[in-house]
Amino acid sequence: MHLAVISPFLDRAHGTERNLIEQLERFPVGGEMELHIYAQRLQDLSMALPYRAGKQLPAAQPGKKALWHRVPTIPGPHLLQYIFWFHANRICRWWDAKYRNLKCELTYSPGINASDADCIAVHMVFHEFHRLVISELSFRRNPVAHWPRLLHRRLYYRLIMVLEKTIYANTEVALAAVSSLVAEQMDRYFERTDVRVIRHGVDAERLSPSRKLARRASARQEFGLRAEDFALLLIGNDWKVKGLDGLLCALPALHDLPWKLLVVGNDVRGPYQRIIRDSGLSDRVSFLATSPDVLQFYAAADAYVGPSLQDSYGLPVVEAMSCGLPVISSSRAGVSEIIENGVNGLILCDPSNTHEISFAIRSLISNPDLCLKLGAQARQTALKETWDRNAQATWDWLNEALRRKRGLPPVGS
Repeated sequence: MHLAVISPFLDRAHGTERNLIEQLERFPVGGEMELHIYAQRLQDLSMALPYRAGKQLPAAQPGKKALWHRVPTIPGPHLLQYIFWFHANRICRWWDAKYRNLKCELTYSPGINASDADCIAVHMVFHEFHRLVISELSFRRNPVAHWPRLLHRRLYYRLIMVLEKTIYANTEVALAAVSSLVAEQMDRYFERTDVRVIRHGVDAERLSPSRKLARRASARQEFGLRAEDFALLLIGNDWKVKGLDGLLCALPALHDLPWKLLVVGNDVRGPYQRIIRDSGLSDRVSFLATSPDVLQFYAAADAYVGPSLQDSYGLPVVEAMSCGLPVISSSRAGVSEIIENGVNGLILCDPSNTHEISFAIRSLISNPDLCLKLGAQARQTALKETWDRNAQATWDWLNEALRRKRGLPPVGS
């Protein structure tokens, strides 16, 4: 098999891209199996070498299993960059096939990156996301200074929704969802009942309670936490979707408790800093930049809080579980399907309900035994959600798609 993987960038600081890296590192590449990555930017993937026309992977470099085809990029707003990427990666693949005799049999894409992908891993259904956030995108509810950004987001979401309707409805395209929640949405919006569910994995060896404990003191010192502080953690790049508004509005009801909140991610801080200032929380909330070294954040934390308004899965939740942290998850996050409320975590029925959020947090801070119980059971659950399982399931799914494309019957039929 010659497999083309298309993604605008690859790094470990973003959930979808981290998931793809973990898979690529575990695919059985070699021999007649060639892996070609088409991306504009590539980080944290040492197995890939830059592609040079007419050259194959050198046998003298063990561990190098893939060739990276750099796709050009342009400056400008995200919408313009996406449109350029959408066409540019296909042109690059066409050029390689026509003039370099490099013909890939199967094209694998995390999300919608081209109109000709054979296999798409669905990490978000924008039809559902748009339904949940459309009220927040109203011009009337936002100051005039935010209108250009709002318009940009609305146009981007509309474009993706058009592409979803066109591409996901095509039954020739093999689809995999990161959770049963996403699979149900694919059925509801596009009448696709054949979607494979392949959940995210976790590196349970690297993200373990023992490693978390070994780094706890230094991490808490780094982030300015005192011994008596109960550190809450939230990781994500789209804070509105991750439920940061509701979380910040819930925290004033807990003024009597010694909590601190660490928010890790990249987003516009202004609106949230105003909420923090107006609520008198300035000395209790810290914003931290993302890092490939995510263990430092889990090591510093006492609990993870994920009140997402919509989340196809929620990779930080299962990572926190792997570290043995008690977690509070949204019922609207796909990861909630591996959580039993009160057994290995707490589930928010309505993540926009600030009273429910504050009650769940108070339950953890005021009950150390509950924290220990939930954290221990969370670890046991996470041990079953490995990247090896995820990569093998994805590999089997890709091979099934290839057999179907070749007109061969499924294995075992």
